[in-house]
Amino acid sequence: MTVSTEYEGASRPEAGGESSPEKLLAPVLSAFWDQPESWTLETYRRHEGYEGARKALAMAPDDVIAYVKDAGLRGRGGAGFPTGMKWQFIPQGDGKPHYLVVNADESEPGTCKDIPLLFANPHSLIEGIVIACHAIRSSHAFIYLRGETVPVLRRLHEAVREAYAAGYLGKDALGPGLDLELTVHAGAGAYICGEETALLDSLEGRRGQPRLRPPFPAVAGLYACPTVVNNVESIASVPAIMNRGKEWFRSMGSEKSPGFTLYSLSGHVANPGQYEAPLGITLRQLLDMSGGMRPGHRLKFWTPGGSSTPMFTDEHLDVALDYEGVGAAGSMLGTKALQCFDETTCVVRSVTRWTEFYAHESCGKCTPCREGTYWLVQLLRDIEAGKGRMTDLDKLNDIADNINGKSFCALGDGAASPIFSSLKYFRAEYEQHITGKGCPFDPAKSTAWADKHLEVNA
Repeated sequence: MTVSTEYEGASRPEAGGESSPEKLLAPVLSAFWDQPESWTLETYRRHEGYEGARKALAMAPDDVIAYVKDAGLRGRGGAGFPTGMKWQFIPQGDGKPHYLVVNADESEPGTCKDIPLLFANPHSLIEGIVIACHAIRSSHAFIYLRGETVPVLRRLHEAVREAYAAGYLGKDALGPGLDLELTVHAGAGAYICGEETALLDSLEGRRGQPRLRPPFPAVAGLYACPTVVNNVESIASVPAIMNRGKEWFRSMGSEKSPGFTLYSLSGHVANPGQYEAPLGITLRQLLDMSGGMRPGHRLKFWTPGGSSTPMFTDEHLDVALDYEGVGAAGSMLGTKALQCFDETTCVVRSVTRWTEFYAHESCGKCTPCREGTYWLVQLLRDIEAGKGRMTDLDKLNDIADNINGKSFCALGDGAASPIFSSLKYFRAEYEQHITGKGCPFDPAKSTAWADKHLEVNA
């Protein structure tokens, strides 16, 4: 489900404040997802499509970079690094080809914004690619898409075909003598390829494993040439900035985290979906406008940015969902994947499932992650089954500490995050599994259809 309302002017959401949904939501990327054939070039043009590219191509490349920097756009892939600054790192006059690589390998549990965006509005990404390639002086761009999403792959291929036919891609696309080629590459389904250097290795035909840095991709990336790697939403946000202006973009969000973004609301909520709002909105405000938790239940814990970010509890409902606010509260904004769990959910069970995912997706390159995630899974399975000991809790914390900050890439850090945060907020629940010799929760009650089943039997 997509929630989309007409955006009436700019607003900065106040934590705990009362505002109508029209003032809280800011549909830009999702503004016409609900219209017939929203993914076509014809529909995109009706909504000022490629106007941003037209304006950007009339500017000097360095001026475009400066404009995006001034707008304050930060990467929407998790780290929040300033997009314009990333473009500026590309060395100029080096005689080497420059590449733009768009990371569409969306794979983390709970993260589900880029795939819906590509499915409903792929031309926003293609237009952003045109602008970004002009800015970094690139003649070849790549989109690395998660291969299992075949319907999205087909729709993206069709959008690229339309862009070539319309002259936005191909010969002289960036001006006389300035061609632009766009390649869509389907990955084989490895979470590790969401890490930018592992993605580059995979794109070159090698096994997807993170590279040692330095050199960084901006100096030696794809084919050992200067490369910018950006998230789908980051690049897709650029056309609106170029078309409507940096002041318009800065009128939303906070001073250090300006603009609009997609929040993915999932789990035990009444109306899950994509909610596009200014940065700085709170989970309480999102739940208020979306119908709250499922009827008869209360929020127990939630993730602000996917399973790799430290979890929050109901005490954090009024934390501003921007990079600074979430960071100050002890977590990370990440991909804005707001997974909400109610009181029927076993924390130990949830953390075990997440850790099993990280152990399975570990590429095995470094010992802390390869061995550490394996042993975390063994301990968690024993605790969940009632076979654990109290000393296992300190052992869990110790193993997670030996992974965090010591693995080759951020996958290890992501695996440690739910361990630390769950022990911080729900240690008593872990202890209950040990003393009670088993899980005190009924897994069936946490399913989405549990309450409906009870209603039918009643």
